[in-house]
Amino acid sequence: MENSELNEISNFLIKHPPFDELEPEQLAGLSQQVEVAYYRAGAEILKLSDPIQDLYVIRSGAVEMYKRDGELYNRLTQGEVFGHSGLLMNRRVRLPAVALEDTLLYCIPAQLFHKLFDENDYFADFFDLDGGAQLRQAISANTDSNDLSTVKVKNLQLRDVVTVSKNTSVRDAAVVMTEEMISSVLVTDPDLPVPDDPEDDDGQVVGIITDQDLRTRLLAADLPATTAVKDVMTTDLIVIDENTYVFEVVLKMLRQNVHHLPIVHRRKPVGVVSLSDILLHESQSSILFVRGIFSQQSVDELITYAEQLPAVFLRQVKEDANSHMIGSAMSVIGRCFKQRLLELAENELGPPPVKYCLLALGSMARNEQLIITDQDNALILDEAYNPEQHEDYFIKLATFLTDGLNACGYSYCSGDIMASNGQWRKTLSEWKALFDSWFEQPSPKALLHSSIFFDLDGVAGHTRWADELKRHIARKAKDNPRFLAAMARNALNRTPPLAFFKGFVVEKDGEHKNSINLKRRGTAPLTDVIRVHALAIGSRSLNSFERIDDIIAADILPPGKARDLSDALEYIAMVRIIHQAEDIEAGRKPDNNIEPESLSSFEKRNLKEAFQVLSNAQNFLKFRYTGGHRPGQANNRRQ
Repeated sequence: MENSELNEISNFLIKHPPFDELEPEQLAGLSQQVEVAYYRAGAEILKLSDPIQDLYVIRSGAVEMYKRDGELYNRLTQGEVFGHSGLLMNRRVRLPAVALEDTLLYCIPAQLFHKLFDENDYFADFFDLDGGAQLRQAISANTDSNDLSTVKVKNLQLRDVVTVSKNTSVRDAAVVMTEEMISSVLVTDPDLPVPDDPEDDDGQVVGIITDQDLRTRLLAADLPATTAVKDVMTTDLIVIDENTYVFEVVLKMLRQNVHHLPIVHRRKPVGVVSLSDILLHESQSSILFVRGIFSQQSVDELITYAEQLPAVFLRQVKEDANSHMIGSAMSVIGRCFKQRLLELAENELGPPPVKYCLLALGSMARNEQLIITDQDNALILDEAYNPEQHEDYFIKLATFLTDGLNACGYSYCSGDIMASNGQWRKTLSEWKALFDSWFEQPSPKALLHSSIFFDLDGVAGHTRWADELKRHIARKAKDNPRFLAAMARNALNRTPPLAFFKGFVVEKDGEHKNSINLKRRGTAPLTDVIRVHALAIGSRSLNSFERIDDIIAADILPPGKARDLSDALEYIAMVRIIHQAEDIEAGRKPDNNIEPESLSSFEKRNLKEAFQVLSNAQNFLKFRYTGGHRPGQANNRRQ
């Protein structure tokens, strides 16, 4: 390469970050190894999942990046770089790239990229995957001074919501952002009607516009400053509830590759959290484990990777995380296994013929999953689904998923509540009709299914369908006292293991002789009780602790009784978690059975008290829903 050409490359790179901070000898060495590539307008530069060997710098022209589903992700122009996400994760293309116009690229070899990444902090911070240096620093920070394992996002110091109308010009929106010293602003549609149900009111928010949107969608596209924000905003909003733990927020940012997340209270935005708002976190290992899931390139690799999960669980216990935090982290990990398996399935089977949504059911949906779990899942299919044309694809997709989960340690559901069972693959209208039939005829079988399916959440695909189904369930259950009475009676089937004089009732024989199953006789019946109260007040929360918060707000229990439920659930869950951790450390297969004789007198006393709270709660359930009291009315009678 001629000296004049080397000088041209150096002079160009030094004007653009992160090359502007390289040492002169680093820049000279880089310029000597750069290769030049030319692509005509419309040419494919990077194809999804192909091996990637270079970092790309745009010398001239423009490039469009796409998500896995074909949706436009970003538009880049002169001086901007791409390809680093694949280089840092798994040497595979994660975001396909196409030349928007005739484009000249500088190609930097992967080996040199990684060398600069390791040697130069500024260079590394610029390319830090999925969130930048702030997130990496947050992940590695010492949390002794302020442990966020129990901090919810609503407790962070956040600014009030700032909004602009969809018809506001980008120039005016930028002025607002500058005056408020913020990097994003929510966009509203004043023409939308306000919903009749206050819990459906999302404040008419239809999008978000960020600094990056202004750069990539306005400046790079050479649009005028008078352009309306509706033409450049991000419309597919990812939101988080204000009760979400900061830990979960970090995981969502990593998984979705976003830097701003609107915070909602009952669907209405109350703030926006950004990476700069997250000062600390809890459980670095869990975050890194999640990132690693998406680096695995086959089911076999996922199976091997899943062998580390017990160690991740054990570290959380040793770090004194509470049961809500551990359950949330394990649930997020389980969801990510499902998401990655679906990606691998689509790579093998091709894109789905119609849209779908994968549902998580039970403990995963409630964010209460632990190390011992089976899989409960189902599919919502697009209304355009035609069995004759599409069934074969979804049989293969669901089988790939359930077989993969089983191989990764999420065992098959003994009741066959899995997407591989055609009974649990339905369109949204069919799902609504099924739930309506359960409400109208609460047979024992319907009640059994209700205890599983009433805890559901969207994991992958068109997850808005899951949200719509949850709203349907909440509305129907709240106004159906006959069904609530049946659910209450069903919740009394599993009683706490207390004998006369508060002794323990243990298994009399079998593999678990002289033990108590803490899930079957403790956390599960508590969850059942809490679910009935939550359905009665129309709560749309899924997590049992968040449902308790809603129950307290509705004032349907005697004073202090809801907090007793929370304390009992936390104590029994932690005894169960610690027992499982001890099994892992001892090299035993973890289970839910604990022998009372192995407990200290202090632990026995507290466990008995927790079981007594469950017993009292079940007695109150009989009174409230099966004894003539009308659900939904406040009742401050003391027991």
